Amino acid sequence: MNSSDLLVFDSKGIYCPRAKVYLDPWKPVDRAIITHGHADHARFGHRNYLTHHSNIPIIRHRLGAINTQGIGWNEPIQINGVTFSLHPAGHIIGSSQVRVEYKGEVWVFTGDYKSEDDGVATPYESIRCNTMITECTFGLPAFKWKPQATVFGEINAWWQSNQQDGKTSVLFGYTLGKAQRILKYLDTSIGEIYTHGAVENMTEVLRPQLEMPPTKLITPNTSAKEIRGNIVVAPPSAHGSPWMRKFVPFETGTCSGWMAFRGARSRRATDKGFVLSDHCDWQGLLQSIKASDASRVICTHGYTDIFSRYLRELGYDASIENTDYEGEKEEIATPEPIPSA
Repeated sequence: MNSSDLLVFDSKGIYCPRAKVYLDPWKPVDRAIITHGHADHARFGHRNYLTHHSNIPIIRHRLGAINTQGIGWNEPIQINGVTFSLHPAGHIIGSSQVRVEYKGEVWVFTGDYKSEDDGVATPYESIRCNTMITECTFGLPAFKWKPQATVFGEINAWWQSNQQDGKTSVLFGYTLGKAQRILKYLDTSIGEIYTHGAVENMTEVLRPQLEMPPTKLITPNTSAKEIRGNIVVAPPSAHGSPWMRKFVPFETGTCSGWMAFRGARSRRATDKGFVLSDHCDWQGLLQSIKASDASRVICTHGYTDIFSRYLRELGYDASIENTDYEGEKEEIATPEPIPSA
């Protein structure tokens, strides 16, 4: 990158020198614009936080008493002559892209994003720009998502089959974003929905903004008999823990983009894998970049080498920058091998 660039990457994060503002910094700074509430993008210790209104309850729940300013979609705010605005990223509820403009030059930092409208997050908005900073968590041609309705048809059929076999269904999904997406589309005509405390707490924070079915928090007093045949939504960290003993007999399922890889399910010791991600697949990334009209693309976390090389073959000025972003914890905590041709 050039020192004259509108945005630069330094030891603290993505920095706009002219405005003296950081985007999703990973070390404490004076002023931070936050794209969404996942822990790798919204960190504790900044003096001032700027984010979308709908993300404020999330980051306050996670970070405590912080100094936060909220703005709406497409609402311009000027800082030292630079115009910033937030635009829907479609990743999870409250997730934003950051548009940065100065003297006609436009950069867009996508944060994490998803081009499919999931009916939970505000749908992704394509923004025209000169330079686009994109994640590429699933930047391989092997990743091609099924329509969401198809995946939830599979999930509900799995639940019903388990119920007929006298088993409880335990479904794992990240506490923020994935869990609420799962809850919204479970078929409550099959049975009742129970939740792990971490999922329940975050869901209660989001209920004022989302229409979701009723859930029952699992407590020490919850009996195995009342849970039997119903479904439990829990974070991946609960898998294999003593907490699950009361669900016996049960079947486990994991919702993750990594379930598209053969062998991922067995490595995670889960009975069933559902390919459901809050990130773009290969085509989603390419289509989003094309729609932006950007000539320059900076690739951050994910399959950066392969994806940036392919972009260069297409004629883009594509490069890689290292960040401290990890994507969803359960999606990339275990690196997956690149599949053979």
